[in-house]
Amino acid sequence: MSEQETRPEQSSKWQTTIDTVFPNQTNPLGTLFGGRVLELMDVNASIACLRYCRLPVVTASTEPIDFRNPIFVGEIIELRSKVVWTGRTSMIVRSEVYGENPLSGERRLCTIGHLNFVALKDGKPTPVPSIKIETEEEQVFWDEACKVRENIKARRK
Repeated sequence: MSEQETRPEQSSKWQTTIDTVFPNQTNPLGTLFGGRVLELMDVNASIACLRYCRLPVVTASTEPIDFRNPIFVGEIIELRSKVVWTGRTSMIVRSEVYGENPLSGERRLCTIGHLNFVALKDGKPTPVPSIKIETEEEQVFWDEACKVRENIKARRK
């Protein structure tokens, strides 16, 4: 039996972070800096990984992240991240970012990205539990993450 087959399986849960956009976090157009969005995604995704495997994790790579809609000063920003794929020592996380007008309640998807993390023990990559696919949505996310993983492998050649 391979190590992959003997690793425990577990479900992944969404990790949610909610914040408010302040003027010092925006560009001259009054929209949230893209770099700030990326930072929030990285932190939120790393917490999702840490809670999933209960090991220290580091960001190994990100896939291209497109900003679909701006998030304006004074708006609420919500980040949701979930481990959607696992390898032997790595995890791919789907991260979704929403903007919300706090007065009207209008909410829109602003960004979706995939981040790749590696679990560490004593500074070296260490195995993570296999992910358990339980819903149709999780299967869609898994299939999408498999494509992300193939892109990562192709870049490293």
